[in-house]
Amino acid sequence: MGRTPPGQTRRRVFRFVRERLLNGSPPTVREVREAFGFRSVQTAREHLEALVREGQLSKEPGKARGYRLPDTSRPQAPTRLVPLLGRVPAGPLDIAAEDLEGYLPVQAPHSSSELFGLRVRGRSMIGAGILPGDIVVVRRQPSADPGDIVVALVGDEATVKRLRIRRNRVELHPENPDFEPIIPNTTELTLLGKVIEVRRYLERP
Repeated sequence: MGRTPPGQTRRRVFRFVRERLLNGSPPTVREVREAFGFRSVQTAREHLEALVREGQLSKEPGKARGYRLPDTSRPQAPTRLVPLLGRVPAGPLDIAAEDLEGYLPVQAPHSSSELFGLRVRGRSMIGAGILPGDIVVVRRQPSADPGDIVVALVGDEATVKRLRIRRNRVELHPENPDFEPIIPNTTELTLLGKVIEVRRYLERP
């Protein structure tokens, strides 16, 4: 059997932790490792910390059983209408296009001018749970941290990839072993923004 994509495994980890929390028995990181057969505690911790960053879990510092479901009583971010701009390849580079398809309701503290949506083409990011036809919501920003999923321009061509820094060089990595990393010339690279949300519709509108 092939390796389960990280995004799918993370969803399973969330369901497991959520069920334990709703039953009043918060799991430890070691219990998550044992439940999923991870080779190391660090792998379980990485999934849990990713869920915290995504806002699906919260964490009380210094507690072995410190993971919690977010406090839904807190005020929610306002809903913004952000533009859905054409398509971005998750595969080989392609010419960037900004064809306004419509607007997306997005719940975020950022202003509408800071956000935009793009519909994904290609399969290079399937290991991150980003499939052809998905919509990525992007926050405009000129830089990002290593490991972030970004939308970048290389010359006039756009792509969605995971950002890596190696030997002081920017690399754009796919999440599919069938695709090669892109190592652009820094003079040709423009970071459009960081992917902050992925949406999938089971039925086309």
